[in-house]
Amino acid sequence: MEALTVRDRLLDATVACVDQFGLQRFSMEDVAATAGVGRAALYRHFPGGRDQLISEAVTREVGGFWRHLADHVRHLPGLEDRLVAGLIEARLTIDANELLQRLLTSEPNDLLPRLVESNSLVHEVMSRYLRDLLDREDLRQDVDVGQAAEHVTRMIVSHVTNAGHWSLSDEVQVRRLVRTQFLAGIVRIQV
Repeated sequence: MEALTVRDRLLDATVACVDQFGLQRFSMEDVAATAGVGRAALYRHFPGGRDQLISEAVTREVGGFWRHLADHVRHLPGLEDRLVAGLIEARLTIDANELLQRLLTSEPNDLLPRLVESNSLVHEVMSRYLRDLLDREDLRQDVDVGQAAEHVTRMIVSHVTNAGHWSLSDEVQVRRLVRTQFLAGIVRIQV
């Protein structure tokens, strides 16, 4: 197993400190001590200080969430099945993340802007991923794959963060959501 870099140890320590103290109450000294490095090393890796450290830790955690979902559905053959399984797993993962749930309840005004910061990167990576998947599907005539990937990306991000009246724990509802809201007008769906 590879040894963690100092940067990774500092990001892990940041998450641990946020878990222990909250997003607003941890200090740079807490992070350095938890990572087992001096303050100079911390500032060498994160010259933007606390703000940069939090932003990069959140971005890394968000990236890890989306990588987990991609790995979870990788074995499934078709786009519809991947979307259904991914949405269900996303809901389970979010609901099971105690730190995220605690921060959403106790410090939403501090956490939510940090999550929004990573949206453009998530959107770009996910659109590319979906474009590749859509290229393998039986698309309706005159569908622009790029626009379709953008649409499905927006739908996924929107429903993962707020499912509205849809239950993302009910596979029947999720499949209906995917077919009627995500893929309708894009993919020729076999009944």
